[in-house]
Amino acid sequence: MSDPNYGFIDEVTDELRRERLFGLFRRYGWIALVVILGIVAGTIWVEYSAHQRNLAARAWGDAILAAEDSGDPAAIVAVDAQGSAGRAVVAALLAAGQFGENDDPAAAAEVLRGVIAQGGDDPVLTDLARLKLVMVAGPQMNPSERDAVLGELSRTGAPFELLALEQKAVALIEAGRDDDAITLIRQIQKKDGLSETLRRRLSEMMITLGAEPEPEDTAATEAAPAG
Repeated sequence: MSDPNYGFIDEVTDELRRERLFGLFRRYGWIALVVILGIVAGTIWVEYSAHQRNLAARAWGDAILAAEDSGDPAAIVAVDAQGSAGRAVVAALLAAGQFGENDDPAAAAEVLRGVIAQGGDDPVLTDLARLKLVMVAGPQMNPSERDAVLGELSRTGAPFELLALEQKAVALIEAGRDDDAITLIRQIQKKDGLSETLRRRLSEMMITLGAEPEPEDTAATEAAPAG
């Protein structure tokens, strides 16, 4: 038969534990409450900030589309980038494209030079703007500057390595160095990651230079739809 004193001791022990727990809660409970409120407030702020960023990005996109529809490249550049260097580069690229369609490469180059000079937090977009500058300026660009830019953009592993190498070949052709251009084009054709569109352009360049492209390149060129 169990001793009733043991049950009494257990009840007293449990009561003491409860009293101690309540005492701790009364003394330090406000800390837990502050932590919980802080977590809730932080979550709300993160969600609110993300929502505001989404609204701002949507508004910027709508403004860019409206500027494009206006047909005025200057209107695209005038859209407020809201402090984002990346958005400024994107706007400059779009504006440069329209300036090019309007047969105004000088204006396109000026816009691109502006955003490149400002720099940005996205080196890939900045490199794309530099490549676009080389393409729109062409032979009007200072030869040493052109070579320097293409040298950086065509380094191994660079995002636009193959396109920059293609522009190097174009520069060689414009300089009358056809043999060097053919050699470079053959080197590009052996690289990994060559898109079908770029492969076709390189084959067409080879044919224009009077060189024989690789058999698979010839087949790809003949199979490509006209225009």
